[in-house]
Amino acid sequence: MAATMGDIQALDIYRELLSITNKIVSSLDDSIERLVFYSDSIAYEDLWSENRFVKKLQYGNDLGQRMEQAFQIALEHHDHVIIIGSDCPYITKNIIETCFFRLEDNDVVIGPTNDGGYYLLGMNNLHKNLFRGIEWSTEFVFKQTKSILAEHGLKYWQAPMLSDIDFEQDWLTYLQKKE
Repeated sequence: MAATMGDIQALDIYRELLSITNKIVSSLDDSIERLVFYSDSIAYEDLWSENRFVKKLQYGNDLGQRMEQAFQIALEHHDHVIIIGSDCPYITKNIIETCFFRLEDNDVVIGPTNDGGYYLLGMNNLHKNLFRGIEWSTEFVFKQTKSILAEHGLKYWQAPMLSDIDFEQDWLTYLQKKE
């Protein structure tokens, strides 16, 4: 987005997406522990209140390694874990709650995006193979992930397909739909 809208406007949109994500996740039942992972350093006194969110630092050289590490940490203390990004303003409390429910009878839940990626991934056990051999940030992520699920005989439930925000037009479309 910065390439077409400029750094300042892209940062403003990023902040708005974080706010939307925070609002949705904060609306979940208080029995659900919320972890937020930071890329470089943990920020305190920010949008993610320490009263509601457990803050962790992510590790890994690519998105797959960072997600694997996040799942590993969360699954040490929880039976069902769902991770979401902050670039999908269309995700709802209902979708997240339904995905938690679907993990009762499935190994994995996944929410695909219309650009070939996914906005949500949930599992009951760490399936490291889901983070290996994926061409991250491409239109092949969801397809490759489904192939790995099938190859390893993992039962999954697919959440509704949504759009995420990667480009200026994605944001403009979201603003039009929001009105």
